[in-house]
Order: sequence, then C-alpha cells, then structure tokens
Amino acid sequence: MSDAPPPSRDHARAIWDAAVAAADPVELVRAALAGPDLRSAVDRAARILVVGGGKAGTAMAAGVETALADRLDRVSGALNVPEGAVRSTRAVRLHAGRPDGVNHPTAAGVAGVRDMLDLVKGVGPGDLGLCLLSGGGSALLPAPVEGVALEDKQRVTALLHACGATIDEMNCVRKHLSRFKGGRLAQAFVDRHCPLYSLIVSDVIGDPLDVIASGPTAADPTTFADALAVLDRHGLTDRTPPAVLDHLRRGVAGAVPETLKMLPDSVRNLILGNNVKALAAAARRAGELGYPVLNLGAFIEGETRHVAAVFAGIVRSIRADGQPVRPPVCILSGGETTVTLTGDHGRGGRNQEFVLAAAVKLGAAGLRDVVVLSGGTDGEDGPTDAAGAVADADTLTQAARRRLDPAAFLARHDAYSFFDAVGGLLRTGLTQTNVMDVRVLLVGG
Repeated sequence: MSDAPPPSRDHARAIWDAAVAAADPVELVRAALAGPDLRSAVDRAARILVVGGGKAGTAMAAGVETALADRLDRVSGALNVPEGAVRSTRAVRLHAGRPDGVNHPTAAGVAGVRDMLDLVKGVGPGDLGLCLLSGGGSALLPAPVEGVALEDKQRVTALLHACGATIDEMNCVRKHLSRFKGGRLAQAFVDRHCPLYSLIVSDVIGDPLDVIASGPTAADPTTFADALAVLDRHGLTDRTPPAVLDHLRRGVAGAVPETLKMLPDSVRNLILGNNVKALAAAARRAGELGYPVLNLGAFIEGETRHVAAVFAGIVRSIRADGQPVRPPVCILSGGETTVTLTGDHGRGGRNQEFVLAAAVKLGAAGLRDVVVLSGGTDGEDGPTDAAGAVADADTLTQAARRRLDPAAFLARHDAYSFFDAVGGLLRTGLTQTNVMDVRVLLVGG
C-alpha cells in the first residue's frame, strides 16, 4: 500500500517547480565553468569573449559572472535577450533584442548581432570564446546576409509558415540567409584561430545542435540547393523576395560560401540543461512527496487536444484497470505540443489548452482525486501572462456554478478565459530559462 497523500494542486505545483529549478541557467553555467576541461581553458585564456542570446541569456550571463568573479577584468561580450530581461551586469552587456511578447526578429536584434560579430573580429589564438544559447535564440539573433533586408527574411519566413512548411524546412532556408546561424558564428571564431565553447540550454525535442537557435555553433547538414528546393516544393518561388532568390542561387553557383559542414576540434557544444533533466528532477520531488512516478519522457509532441485525450485515457485506465500502473501515481511528461487555431479563436496557449482538453475528456467523475497541471518552463504560454494551467474536480464544480461550458471554451481555443474565470491559471512570471513544457498528472488511489 502506497503512502502517497491525496493529490493536491500544491503538490503538482511543487513537482513542476522542481523541474524548472533543475533548469536554472545560473547554476548550470556555473557548474560547467567549474568543470576541469572548461576551467582549464578559462585559466589559459588571455581574454574571454561572451556572445549569444535567448530567453535564458540574462541568467546564463549571471552564471558566467558568478563563476568567473575573480577574473572579470578578462571577460567582455554581449548577449541578445528579451527587453524585459535586461539587467545591470558587470562584464557581459545585455542587449534588448526584441520587446516582450514579440517572438519574431527585429531591427534591434540585428543591431545586437552586428555588435557581437564585430567583437569576434578582435579575438585571437590566446583568447577563449563562450557562446550562450537558449530557447528563443532564433528570433533574438537575426543577422540577414548582405543584400537581404530583414523584411525580406521575415517575408519568406511568413510564406513558409503559411504553407505548412516544417521547422526543418524553415531552418534550412533561414540558415542560408544568415551571417550568424548554420555554424556561421563558429566559423568566425575558427577564422580567428580562437577556441569556442558553446553552452546550451535546449528547448528542442532530442536536443539537435543544428536546430537549437538555428545552430550558430553547429555543423549544418543542409545546403543552398536544399533551401531553393524547399521554396520550389511549396510553390513559393514566384512570391519570394528577389533578393532572397538571388542570394540562394549565388550560393548554389558557389559564389557564396556554404554553411559550416564539419565542426573543428576547436569548437565544443555542451548541452547543460534540457527537458530530460527537468523531468528527472520532477520525478525526484514527486518521490519525496510520496508519489510513485510514471515518467513518459521528453518526446511528446502532436496536436494538443489529441495528446490530452491520450493522457486522459491513461488516467482512466489507471483508475479502472490499474494499467499501465496502479494508483496512486504521478504521471510526468515533457516535449512540446501544438495548437492549430481556427479563424475565430480566443486566448490561451498549448499548456492551458492541454489542461482544459484533459478536464473536458475526463469530466467531473474522472477528475475526482486527479490533478492535471501543464506549464511552459519559460513562464510563457501563448500570448498570455500565464505559464499554463491546473485543474482538479473543483474546476468543473466552479464552472457549473458560473454556468460556464468548458467544452465551448475548448472549441474556440479560449482556455485562458475559462481558467481566469474559475481559477487555475499558472502565473509564474518569466523564469529566465526554457526547456519546453512539463506536465504533471496526479492520480489518487
């Protein structure tokens, strides 16, 4: 017989908080710089140049300055971070690469990257480069190639989005229009004979180095010809800005160097934090609270409400048949789902929609002794001020008292309005990290 307590929102939140704490960039960077390999490189370096960006950039910079507090006179650099994350720093300048709540490239981001590339021109063989990358880096680190305007790059990205291109296809095109991504940043350090360590907090399923922030320090398996083929395959050639087509065609002809294809020994990429480590920390906290754990891993993706229906089915099977495990249990999962919006939709995000969809599927009886929580570890979920939501049996009770139909809110993708009315929004503020989503389902005995 398990000693697990009755499921509660407080326990679900404590388990989720443990996942976020495990992705604390300050501690991750500090620990990495204290490791023997990187510490030795730091000790040998005449100067240390820090570049990069992402949602965790501010905290990662703090980790650098904490770990290297005794040698900050040798540290300099700049990072692009969201406007609201800019803080006073001692050695690494934080640049507002975009306004808060805006997830697309801006002219301010271009200016920040230009400054970084100018700084790289000043390093040499006796120096050390540190690149700090995290989720949101693709939008925060724009650097269109010469002859291609930011608006041109935004236009082709919008066309690719609208036609249903995959993230790999979009990255292929974007890398070949960038002076920073697709290994271009790594190449700049290689050209200066300066060793480079890239410290990465991953927000991508499976942690592919060429996808995280579009791979500024990773080898790129795609080519200019591949990029042109993407546009042709989706029938976009005639609508693509002429400057974009001209650059890609010049690349195919060999007039423009390809993206980096082989990573030299002088460039090292280190994954410091990811969804897997966050889930492991959540599992430890659940165990401390007395819950047996079923960890379904970090590779969950797909349409949010379909994923929620599967998880609701697992909960029902546990309650009815003790399969795949007997209750009580804490079910954990990570990854990142998607929401396909209809024309007339409300407010929310994939995490809020997951919780609402699961609650609708389970119903009042199915939510008895069950808590469902889902949140983005960055503290953001769609264009809202919430990281996600939490629901239990009281959620549908409150909805009934207010004569609110949760299925109707789900149908119009308006989970935020529903949870704002009945209580259940997970509001954390920006967490300064990003390792995708974490879902916590507590099922009582």
